[in-house]
Amino acid sequence: MTDDRESEAPQHAGLRRSLLVAGALVVAVVAAWAAVTIAAPHRFSGTVLQAPDPAPSMLGLMRDDGSALDLASFHGEVLLVYFGYLSCPDACPTTLSNVASARRRLGSTGERVRLLMISVDPERDSLAEIGEYVRSFDEGFVGATGDHAALDRVAAQYGIFFARGADLGPEYAVDHTATLMGIDTDGHLRIIWPAGIDIDRLVADLEELL
Repeated sequence: MTDDRESEAPQHAGLRRSLLVAGALVVAVVAAWAAVTIAAPHRFSGTVLQAPDPAPSMLGLMRDDGSALDLASFHGEVLLVYFGYLSCPDACPTTLSNVASARRRLGSTGERVRLLMISVDPERDSLAEIGEYVRSFDEGFVGATGDHAALDRVAAQYGIFFARGADLGPEYAVDHTATLMGIDTDGHLRIIWPAGIDIDRLVADLEELL
């Protein structure tokens, strides 16, 4: 009579070998995935400038504290540049709110992220009002504006269009490009995000820039 234990032993050994092989395959797959993930470059959610140049000068514009706007003062920080105006009903407050949320999510490193909003409506937006407006979203935000000659020159260098709407009344709108631009810690214009950039994606991009 055959001992059942003798007939079951080869089966158990085969099962153990199969499990070991399967386990080794799982480990290999996980290791390969980790290697690819670590080695893969970050994929930004905006348009990346492959050969970034120093950000164009903003000579002629004034900060909300009355001082001349000098981009060198932001060296070592990631500076997000946005052109808008205080009476903007949608794009401007949404963008500032999203950047404020992204800055909070970054925790302490978010202190090295600034937003600079340049008003393209100097007739209605005083420096004091611009400063109060941007800091109602985040205390780390900075506002600026200038006369139309300076605004036209700086906006053109950054590829920004703006024009007063056809309505000539006091509640006129200003059409403007609503993109958000990122200047890296070395002062290079690196990336242009589309209007309405997702907060999670913006956070990931800012982490990479930092």
